[in-house]
This record gives sequence, C-alpha cells and structure tokens, in this order.
Amino acid sequence: MHPLRESELVETRRHFFGRTAAGIGTVALSSLLNPNLFAAPTDKTSKTGGMPGLPHFAPKAKRVIYLFMSGAPSQLDTWDYKPKMNDWYDKDLPDSVRNGQRITTMTSGQKRFPIAPSTMKFQRHGKHGAWVSELLPHTASVVDDLAVIKTINTEAINHDPAITYIQTGSQLPGRPSAGAWLSYGLGSMNQNLPTFVVLHSTVNGGFGGQALYARLWGAGFLSTRHQGVSLRSTGDPVLYLSNPAGITAKMRRRMLDELAKLNRERYAEVGDPEIRARIAQYEMAYRMQTSVPELTDISRESNHTLEMYGPEVKKPGTFAANCLLARRLAERGVRFTQVFIRQWDQHGNLPKDIRRQCGIVDQPCAALINDLKQRGMLDDTLVIWGGEFGRTIYCQGGLTKTNYGRDHHPRCYTKWMAGGGIKPGIVYGETDDFSYNVLENPVHIHDLNATILHCLGINHEQLTFRHQGRDFRLTDVHGKVVQEVLA
Repeated sequence: MHPLRESELVETRRHFFGRTAAGIGTVALSSLLNPNLFAAPTDKTSKTGGMPGLPHFAPKAKRVIYLFMSGAPSQLDTWDYKPKMNDWYDKDLPDSVRNGQRITTMTSGQKRFPIAPSTMKFQRHGKHGAWVSELLPHTASVVDDLAVIKTINTEAINHDPAITYIQTGSQLPGRPSAGAWLSYGLGSMNQNLPTFVVLHSTVNGGFGGQALYARLWGAGFLSTRHQGVSLRSTGDPVLYLSNPAGITAKMRRRMLDELAKLNRERYAEVGDPEIRARIAQYEMAYRMQTSVPELTDISRESNHTLEMYGPEVKKPGTFAANCLLARRLAERGVRFTQVFIRQWDQHGNLPKDIRRQCGIVDQPCAALINDLKQRGMLDDTLVIWGGEFGRTIYCQGGLTKTNYGRDHHPRCYTKWMAGGGIKPGIVYGETDDFSYNVLENPVHIHDLNATILHCLGINHEQLTFRHQGRDFRLTDVHGKVVQEVLA
C-alpha cells in the first residue's frame, strides 16, 4: 500500500489531536525548519526556501525591521503639527469635521468633545523643514533619512482588531502575519536563525498596556514553520534550547542522530510529512545552541555603538537593547524582525506619559537608522515606525491647559519608513486642521502593506495562498503601492 494512503488509514481522531498538541509545544522552533524540505519541487527553488519565482522583480530591501508602538502614539503630539488649534482650546469639535464618524464607547457618552491643542513645541528639521515635536530630538536629527506619512488610515477603532488588521490584513484572527507571509514567499537567509523574530520591550521593568497575542506574529493557515519566534529577554532566549543538566553536546548529537533514524523509519512506513518537519526542528534547535547565544552577546560591540543606543542598551529586554538586537539580527540575515513596545494607550495624563514613552524610544530609533547607515545596511533594510491608529484632537476626560487625554482615532495618523526602497527626506499626505480627516494622499493600511512587499520585490497581488477555496493574500482584495514614497 502507498505510504500516504497508509497514513490516511491509520490516522485516528486521537492521533490527530495528539499530534496537533505536540506541534503547539514545538511552535517556537517551527519557523526554523530547513526550508529546502518544504519548498515546491522545482529546479528554480532557492536553496533557502521560499516560493518559486519570488521575488517577482529586483528588490530594494532584503529585510524588514518593524518598530511597533502598541497602543497608538498621538500624531498630534509627535508629527502632525496643528498650530491653529491653539485658538480652539476647549471649544467643541465641529459636527462638520466629525461628520457622523464612529467613535469609541469610551467617549461616546461625553456631553462635549472639547479641543485639546498639543502642549508640545514643534520645530522644522532637515533639508525640507519637516515639523517634528520636541519629544523626538534624536529622531529629528535623522529626518532626512525618513519618509513621514501623515495620512495612514484604518477602519478598526479598538486595539485588538486594529493591531490584528495591520499585522495580518484582517480584523478577524486567523490570517498569517506579515512576517509569516515573507517567510513563506522569500524563505530564509540564514539556516541557523529564524526567518522571523519577535522582540518584546519592557517599560520600567514590565510590559503593561494592551495585551499582544501570538496570532499577531502567527502563521495563520500557512505552515507553522513560518510563525515568528519570540526571543525572551531573560534566561534562555528560546525555551528548552540549552541542554539539560548532565547532558553534553556530544550526548545530544548522538541522541539526535538515533532519534532521526527512528523518525526516518516511521516516515518510510506512513509518509507523514510532519515527521520530516520534526527531524528538521531538532536539527535547527541543535544549531541554535551556538547561533543564538552569539547573537545576544553584545560584549564585542564598540563603546561608540553602545553609547549611540543610550544608557538602557545593556539591559536585556529594553527597547534600546532590542533595537541593537534587531540590527544584529538583520546583519545575520533574519528576514523580518518585529520590535514591540507597549504603553502608548494614553486616554488620560497624556503629556506626561507620552514624554516618558518618547524618551524611551527616541534615541534608539535614531541610533538604529545611523547604525544601519554607517554599516552600509540601510539601503537594503526597510525600517518602519508607528502604531495601530492615531489619537483624537478632542479630549477624553478632564481638560486643562497642561493636561488632557485622547481617544482612539483611525481616520488619520502618522508612520515613518526609512531605508530599502523608500524615498528619504519627504513628508507625504496632509490632514485637516484638526488632524481628523485626510485632505490629500490617503494611505490605507492595505496600501502600506502593499508598499512594504513592493520594497522586497513582491507584487502583493501575486503572493497568495489557497485556503478554503479561495486565494488569500496579506492585502486581502485591496491595496495599492504608494509610488510617491518609493526611491
């Protein structure tokens, strides 16, 4: 009997669920599989995996570093300067501006929507005089390397669907994340490290803020080997990577060799491809015992480099440390690195809290740009900064001259991009005087994702996966490349 037919016959309900549970236990290593074992069988298949025929055209970027400000930074206090609002202090937002647009339940019960002008000072920076808040002096110093997009917009108005939307192209869970799509399409550039890595940054020693679920870096309906691997800031970067007490490297090698023999025998009997996946997982874990400790050891970084990233760079898990680690991952060929930092959800006490948050991220962001640039890596590394939506011009809660809060605002907000394939030193798009509506050059999050894929040599309409009878893609059935921000 054919092995695949035999596998179908011996597969029981208990076997199916048991195997699925085992897969969950190894998911942290599943994206580390040798992609050669799973790439389509064609002579054109890359030695590092990925889909045949990709990239579709010559890419400008080889890799992505995505700095995600979870909780939604206020564009009004950072990038979208609205000086006319000073004359509108404590006046009601005109109905003609809101125009019946949806608002959250956190402010829908307010009797008024009083205008809260930003208390931050803005100055022009760079060759083209981009307005940047006093909160971001270090980022302002590299503004000539950035494309600041002020008209990002989304339909999602609450955190979880909004983050899920921008990460996966759908507000509903279950779709592959952007990093997983790149792993699936382009494969790996380093056989000893994951294709897709996720770093979580601490704030004041903890995380806090909106919860971040694994689906945000998940593989959805793609193979789980494309899922992002979260590196831990304490203990083993990947759980169970170190040998148990009393087990030497030689003993581990012998054990894996014998286990591989047993697995190959089982594969010959039933033809289950998950068995080959299991063999590859064990081998990658063995190689990572060397590659990951070397990756996280920053002792050989120069004092100049460490000073660039700021005083917290030597504290594992801080945003500064993760930005440096992101550069080291990029250097070693990791395709997609996602750096999360939470606590941007500032419904009250915004002036004080956003000053703290910007103080944490400002210097490391600028250092990352300069570090990549001086190493000749910025030209082929795409760096992205921003959150899931923006903040309202009207105040949530009590308003004073020095204190205010802001609610969620999806209609327009700011992100910046830099590096591989992006035109430097530009500000794109314009919002109205209230930073409430887009006046010109809107950029939907589907457009943003289409542009990211374009920089990597991918036609977003052609990177698809058939699931449940239809072809899915990161941009769903939408999206257009924003040609004006491309170099």
